[in-house]
Amino acid sequence: MNSGKKSTSFLNGRLGSVREWHWISSAICLIGMLLFSITGITLNHASQIKADPQVTSIEAEIPTALMQAITIPAEEKAPLPSELVDWLYDNKGIRTQGKSAEWSEDEIYLSLPRPGGDAWLTIDLVSGALEYELTERGWVSYFNDLHKGRNTGVAWSWFLDFFAVACIIFCLTGLILLQRYSSGRPATWPMVALGLVLPWVLILLFIH
Repeated sequence: MNSGKKSTSFLNGRLGSVREWHWISSAICLIGMLLFSITGITLNHASQIKADPQVTSIEAEIPTALMQAITIPAEEKAPLPSELVDWLYDNKGIRTQGKSAEWSEDEIYLSLPRPGGDAWLTIDLVSGALEYELTERGWVSYFNDLHKGRNTGVAWSWFLDFFAVACIIFCLTGLILLQRYSSGRPATWPMVALGLVLPWVLILLFIH
């Protein structure tokens, strides 16, 4: 009798642990899953969702003293000098920190892709002429790029990995709970099998 009680207690404790992992992972995944589900729909219908890109252009002259302090690096790709980075942000609101530009004898070109848009700037090393263009494609494009991890940086990449692990835990603990209660729900395993087989049927029959 004692061994039976201990076994039941162990299983209940183990089930409780699975439940805790399941609800904790579901809480972590909740907002992310909603975001990824909604953006999955918008990505699937991207060609049907119209967007009017907003283009911002800036033309300016880099101060002569600042231009004279610029030294062309030996490498073809190198970051902008810190003084130039500060001037661009303080005077034009252009963020270039940590970005590598393409250098030539007479020009600097810097690509500045971002979620939901794109940007670039050029600086003429002879005249000091600055040209900058920013294209923004709206919030739908912004969240679509978050979904894909496009031009989002290291921090968002880490979040995607963390979110993916939480989703795996959520699914596996859900499967364990399904197994635990499947005896009273005959449709459990047919539904699981349907979820497994249906994507493969669609791939084999309709995707070439």
